[in-house]
Amino acid sequence: MPRTIAIVGGTGAEGFGLALRWAKAGARVLIGSRDLEKARLAAAKIPGVEGRLNADAAAAAGVVVLAVPAAAQVATLESIRASLRPGMILVDTTVPMGVAIAAGSAAQQAAEHAPEGVAVAAAFHCLSARLLAQVDHAVDCDVLICSDSAEAKAVVRELVEMLPGARAVDAGPLENARLVEAVALLLISLNIRRQARHAGVRITGLRPTGG
Repeated sequence: MPRTIAIVGGTGAEGFGLALRWAKAGARVLIGSRDLEKARLAAAKIPGVEGRLNADAAAAAGVVVLAVPAAAQVATLESIRASLRPGMILVDTTVPMGVAIAAGSAAQQAAEHAPEGVAVAAAFHCLSARLLAQVDHAVDCDVLICSDSAEAKAVVRELVEMLPGARAVDAGPLENARLVEAVALLLISLNIRRQARHAGVRITGLRPTGG
């Protein structure tokens, strides 16, 4: 993966887990946060990873992974909008828990707030933060990828391939993200309520929020 990866919301469990895995795979990773000190403290736990403010992390990357709770998605996108450039890839991981989405899906909402020329993909909705943190174990999960951009899908597929045990699945255009998000929301809700494991798409653990 030749591009730098910025994880906006990288101090959350999901974002931090992805940072841990991608850094171990040899990628240059930047952890972003609204709080610079918080970003630096998180980054210090992973060799070679840097902590920056969200906008600064996004500006220095070719791929930006948005890993924030649904309630913070739009505000975070607006705060980094000036840092997003044509040709960049924005990967939205948002699961719309407790938030009404008018755009059809959180990923489509992200696309509406991204500048022209920034390709948006939806992915990583059902990865377990707990399993990501267990770097000596395979993730064993299918990652459904939705995007209208073939390039974005190819880049996300590379990101998935950097996670041992994960399998990239082309789930069609970005509009299909509403289906993926709905399934992820259902599985997460069941997981929270029953504290049990659910299969569906070979998911072995689920996160409670978008990180």
